[in-house]
Amino acid sequence: MNAQAQTLEDQLADEISRYCLDPLGFVLFAFPWGKEGTDLAQSQGPRAWQRDILHSIGDKLRAGYEPDAVLMPALQAVASGHGVGKSALVSMLVAWALCTCPDTKAVITANTEPQLRTKTFPEISKWFRLLICSHWFKVHGMSIHSTVPGHAKTWRADAVTWSETNLEAFAGLHNVGRRILLIFDEASGIIDRVWEVAEGALTDEGTEIVWCAFGNPTQPSGRFFECFNRQRHRWSGQQIDSRTVEGTNKVLFEQWAEAYGEDSDFMRVRVKGQFPRSGSMQFISSEAITDAMTREVSAIVSDALVIGVDVARYGDDQSVIFFRKGRDARMIPPILLRKVDTMQLAARVADEAARYGADAVFIDDGGVGGGVVDRCQQMRVRGVRGVPFGGKSDRANYATNAERYANKRAEMWGSLREWLKTGGIPDNQNLQTDLAGPWYFFNPRNEIILEKKEDMKKRGLASPDIADALALTFAYPVMNSRFSGGPYGAARPQVQEYDPWG
Repeated sequence: MNAQAQTLEDQLADEISRYCLDPLGFVLFAFPWGKEGTDLAQSQGPRAWQRDILHSIGDKLRAGYEPDAVLMPALQAVASGHGVGKSALVSMLVAWALCTCPDTKAVITANTEPQLRTKTFPEISKWFRLLICSHWFKVHGMSIHSTVPGHAKTWRADAVTWSETNLEAFAGLHNVGRRILLIFDEASGIIDRVWEVAEGALTDEGTEIVWCAFGNPTQPSGRFFECFNRQRHRWSGQQIDSRTVEGTNKVLFEQWAEAYGEDSDFMRVRVKGQFPRSGSMQFISSEAITDAMTREVSAIVSDALVIGVDVARYGDDQSVIFFRKGRDARMIPPILLRKVDTMQLAARVADEAARYGADAVFIDDGGVGGGVVDRCQQMRVRGVRGVPFGGKSDRANYATNAERYANKRAEMWGSLREWLKTGGIPDNQNLQTDLAGPWYFFNPRNEIILEKKEDMKKRGLASPDIADALALTFAYPVMNSRFSGGPYGAARPQVQEYDPWG
């Protein structure tokens, strides 16, 4: 490096060092806001709520260096709705922490490994490439480390996954006399044990400690919830309504309010940044799913064999044919089909129904599914019937405390949830994920409504095609028969010769 370049590098280091206790000032200086040809060409700086958080953290750190003050951890929690820019703020904080204090240690974790690997850390990597001092660091896989010789292990940020049996990465988080940044992304889903181990590790005296927890407030309990309640005297908590943030999709939020109700738990969690009133919003518990996968069951010969068919609508979805005979939904493996048109799918459904002697075939007839229903009826498939997912719930239950459902899909899933208490399902990871995925809410009429497929995709989940196909087998009651079908082939009455001496 020549003398002039070294002088410029020294000037850059001096300028950045001025922002050691000023995260907002650093972010405004270090990124190319408004510069043509960059990802920030249309932005003049962080969003208003992001500025507030950056300023708040700076205030806490500066207060620790006042005369007679004690340097205390800066604890910041943000509960927000969808699309406000949480990952961008996480990226800004990691950049500030590493660039303004040599030998900083930063650890970032999330509720799940896919969230960390596919969403959080790729966003951090993108922002690091925009830095004015990006050449100071090397982005490698799930880590970022200093390019200064001898500092790769001491000056770095790491994305760390966790499990209940592997918490060593948090227990060993120490950096005496320097700086520690700990980020929890989608913090509602991080178990209390991880919080406890992390808190026990952040005890180094004379160390700048910044601990930030971000996420949708999905659970009205746990440590993230306590940041805004029992522990609010320690944590600076901010709840962000997505509708107040510049650049968010206000039209979509209005559609959600109309579909789920302005004061529904869905709106509270996904838009308002408020915790839900009820407990877990998971409609089918993970425990119930695991029990059904491990339970030994056997169907009765006379149990009706019912087929459910979920028809793919999008390129990344799949059409699924699912079989259930009484309490047994695993004796015939489900069939998964991609990139088949409605005629091909109808032909396959007809073949399978004839092969096994199905007593009923229930097909999702929304969208392109109507074509599959029409073709199966034309081919005289036995017991075929179209089922409108968005149609009215039509199987009334007049019990005093009966659940009420907003539409046919919610009703079928309700029947499925009840059946899982005694039924058996395949040990299939995708089916397990599908069943556990949808959240549920109550609409203004106090009816249960399931989260829409497109809204699940916005949370990073796949469309629950396999589970929807299983749920379709509960669309309507099907009478048992002496000659019901099954995996032994289409059942037929056995004609016996008359024996006068018998």
